[in-house]
Amino acid sequence: MSNVMDTVSLARKTDRLNIQDITSLMIDDFIELHGDRQYKDDEAIMGGIGRLNGRAVTVIGNKKGTTLEENMASNFGSAHPEGYRKSLRLMKQAEKFNRPILNFINTSGAYCGVEAEERGQGEAIARNLLEMSDLKVPVIAIILGEGGSGGALALALADEVWMMEYSIYSILSPEGFASILWKDSKKASDAAELMKLTSTDLNDLGVIERVISETDGEDWLPKEVIIERLKSDINTKLQELTLLPKEELVRNRYNRFRKF
Repeated sequence: MSNVMDTVSLARKTDRLNIQDITSLMIDDFIELHGDRQYKDDEAIMGGIGRLNGRAVTVIGNKKGTTLEENMASNFGSAHPEGYRKSLRLMKQAEKFNRPILNFINTSGAYCGVEAEERGQGEAIARNLLEMSDLKVPVIAIILGEGGSGGALALALADEVWMMEYSIYSILSPEGFASILWKDSKKASDAAELMKLTSTDLNDLGVIERVISETDGEDWLPKEVIIERLKSDINTKLQELTLLPKEELVRNRYNRFRKF
């Protein structure tokens, strides 16, 4: 890639691997579950239960579409509070039934509209962070495209965080960073260079544990190949994490985030 902004552009492409691909191609017998039991179902978050190599798992992810209409229906993957409350409900259910949790993240951030604030957006994100820190089952979070701000972190407080090769993970968008720092969103490319938001940067910094290859030399890998490799890697990691005593699992997760 010629510069970091090229990676940002690739991370935002609508034809990237998405949660719908995961639930249809990787997870067997997937059943989608709906609603937060408080307000309504948030289309920006998709979640449910299924099987990975025969193992029961809970799968949650930001839902984006491949067309404008699909993206509008899912609010471009930017969740309202009820989306985070739905995800937490499913994660607590997973803990109750001893199912590992797989979170797939692709969002520019939590929705920041007035109605989201009125329904407690900040509290919903904070509650996810608090509750996820103490979950007694393995949690793996994978950044598929954009991993933006607290909206991404609310699904990423995991035992391990992985990133697709051309995904990004940051406190805000390069445009937002440039607007705050230089009062000029047109300097987004300069901001992106400073932010250390690529998978390579974050792997070098120890913020993530693994980079998932999307290319083989000069060629892009087919989604089916990426999914097959990812399925194998997740299965291996889950076998390792499920062997740990629950207290050690939680302690390791706590220590992971305390080191930053």
